[in-house]
Amino acid sequence: MSPPENNRELHWQPMLVDAASRARIKSQNSAIVWFTGLSGAGKSTVANQVEILLHAQGLHTYLLDGDNIRHGLNEDLGFTIQDRVENVRRVAHVARLMADAGLIVLVALISPFRSDRELARALASASSFVEVFVDAPLEECIRRDPKGLYKKAYFGEVKNFTGISSPYETPQNPEIHLHSSSKEPVEMALKVCQYLERIGIVSK
Repeated sequence: MSPPENNRELHWQPMLVDAASRARIKSQNSAIVWFTGLSGAGKSTVANQVEILLHAQGLHTYLLDGDNIRHGLNEDLGFTIQDRVENVRRVAHVARLMADAGLIVLVALISPFRSDRELARALASASSFVEVFVDAPLEECIRRDPKGLYKKAYFGEVKNFTGISSPYETPQNPEIHLHSSSKEPVEMALKVCQYLERIGIVSK
């Protein structure tokens, strides 16, 4: 999609305080930790546990949850492929701004298409981007069905539902691959935090 005509006359305003400076006073490095997976796989549960662990270390975080975002910023979007792409695009830009503020940004979003997740990675630019694939078999997600959405999707009450009537493209090379059907949320969250320590986002 090409930008509106007026946008072609816009230019970036240079800022004298950069992302590294904002992160430095927080004693951390900024990052975007992007949790992707099917509905019911456990993305929000694990992301919440990661934020608890990071917060306990005195680190500055923010969790962007897909459901919560749709109550405000993205309340005008549905679940067509076009709307899903726009949903991820908006969240990716918000995450980039928060990372630029020096935060460790956690994103829990189905984000079913690889191209959209790659856009989010590209937008992260100077900040570290960590893709976390929260992997649970479709059968397990259906068994859990915490929001009752799979049942509604099967009966045609929910259209364009990922994994049922809309595709999910699994990550090919995620930084972290979590098998949520066989691991406890806290155990998976510790694995994420250990990875962040290893790449220097947080101190040991």
